[in-house]
Amino acid sequence: MQVGLYFGSFNPIHVGHLIIANHILNETDLEKVWFVVSPQNPFKPSSTLLNEYDRLHLVQTAIEGVDDMKAVDVEFSLPKPSYTVHTLAYLQEKYPAHKFSIIMGSDSFQNLPQWKNAEVILKNYPLLVYRRPGFDITDDYGALIRIMQAPLLEISATHIRDLVKDGKSIRFLVPPNVEEEIRSNRFFRKPQSK
Repeated sequence: MQVGLYFGSFNPIHVGHLIIANHILNETDLEKVWFVVSPQNPFKPSSTLLNEYDRLHLVQTAIEGVDDMKAVDVEFSLPKPSYTVHTLAYLQEKYPAHKFSIIMGSDSFQNLPQWKNAEVILKNYPLLVYRRPGFDITDDYGALIRIMQAPLLEISATHIRDLVKDGKSIRFLVPPNVEEEIRSNRFFRKPQSK
């Protein structure tokens, strides 16, 4: 099975993520996209992160009933912080018949040299790279890269968290069922002052 791995904090998942995943399914021979929820990204401070199980639940909520997308918690049981190279080795061992590709934005692609054992990833896994505003895609690494002309949406999880903190609407930025979960669980709210 051809599987695209879409790694991220998904803090929270939003329509930009879903549109990119759907676009890549439409434009490639991938059979499934797995959203790999990272409990702790070595490049991001964990203080702004919602609990990983809550983020996983929001991804599951967003793709409920969608057969070719799946939320994956594989990194929850691996050592922290999460290194993509370790996750890939684990998945390859667990699913030897699957062929994995990695879905990433051009911002992450530019950071690849800083990733742990980046050369292993570059040599062994096709990369499906979509453009992010302000980040050009230049392949100086000899990667197995395919540039995806995915719709450019300047939606960021940071902006969504800020809107929630300020009590503003996030309608149309996240699926309605995700918006409801964020609201009813009071995710990303300002801590109540005593």
